[in-house]
Amino acid sequence: MSDWIKLKADRIFDGRHLHHGKVLVLEADGTVEALLDADDAGMDITGVIGMLTPGFVNTHCHLELSHMQGVIPEGTGLPLFLQTVMEQRSAGNADPLKAMTLAAARMIAEGVVAIGDISNSTATLALKQHSPLYFHTFVETMGFVPASARQRLEQSLQVLDQFRSIDGAHHRSSIAPHAPYSVSRPLFDLMAALPDNTLQTIHNQETLAESSLYLNKTGAFIDFYEHFGMDISGFAPTGKNSLQSYLPWFADQAQVLLVHNTFTTEMDIRFAQQLSQTLYWCICANANLYIENKVPDIPLLLRTGCDITIGTDSLASNHQLSVWSEIAAIREAYPAIPLETILQWATLNGAKALQIADRFGSFDKGKKPGVVLISEDIPRKLY
Repeated sequence: MSDWIKLKADRIFDGRHLHHGKVLVLEADGTVEALLDADDAGMDITGVIGMLTPGFVNTHCHLELSHMQGVIPEGTGLPLFLQTVMEQRSAGNADPLKAMTLAAARMIAEGVVAIGDISNSTATLALKQHSPLYFHTFVETMGFVPASARQRLEQSLQVLDQFRSIDGAHHRSSIAPHAPYSVSRPLFDLMAALPDNTLQTIHNQETLAESSLYLNKTGAFIDFYEHFGMDISGFAPTGKNSLQSYLPWFADQAQVLLVHNTFTTEMDIRFAQQLSQTLYWCICANANLYIENKVPDIPLLLRTGCDITIGTDSLASNHQLSVWSEIAAIREAYPAIPLETILQWATLNGAKALQIADRFGSFDKGKKPGVVLISEDIPRKLY
């Protein structure tokens, strides 16, 4: 027992609940042995000031956009933000690999242990192969012109093949659609038919223009398509909100991480909950404020029983990739939501969403979830 690490803090969050007067017992390699009452923990206890939590799980990140920090001004709205990303992706003074490496290192230092990362290319491949972080790479495919669906999927499959070459204990990968306004119905259908591709994600209802497009083929995305010379004559509006239109196009057995949900309504949620897919709802509050100056109706998600997770989006749409900063933004917007609840979104719920809850997300015996100390409102990785 003398080789064990014993940590006592003001509070310990175990992935589900906050505790006072407990001691976290770890093996030397960080594997959880127990969470004990202080009277039962014996000697050699190290006291720390602050709160201990399992390592954070960032379920939505675009690490490959790290070099675009500060390139796009705040408050543009999503269509113009996307246009700027597409036109200035090679802009910025930062070296892309160095920017990604520094961003990943900072996430590690601030307690992130696992990331759901969006990739359009293999730019992050080498970093992920040698990183101590766990990554699930979502290879993002897009193509709104129906005739190009198979070609677009084949291009994404070539990228996926390279990421799957590093799949193992610290990395998994799958193909995912970018968003309802950038993926055609035929492309959705092709992805739904892919074998061994059940874990997916999609940007959902991040702007009102998305609903306008699906309801009656109007709104800011029409100008977006015209700007890029895209022929969308093959798209017919469904007369329904985007989520109610596209979600049935996912395979029945899919587990889908819906990201942003800034303009999701109760009717959308009730519709989604009647389908067979397993759903998680990711909140990226600081990015939503950066782009649309709006935070999702998180109390609505809570009230309707949604499983919520936390993401950071990218440095193109955020000032930092800090899960703790996302927690702070949520608490500022909705101070009535208990910290204990939000911490679960950042830990155990995130691990479940990425299908790694057997290893991460809570201080259950046998897991090695990482240990984060929050002291004076600053997160720091301990183990």
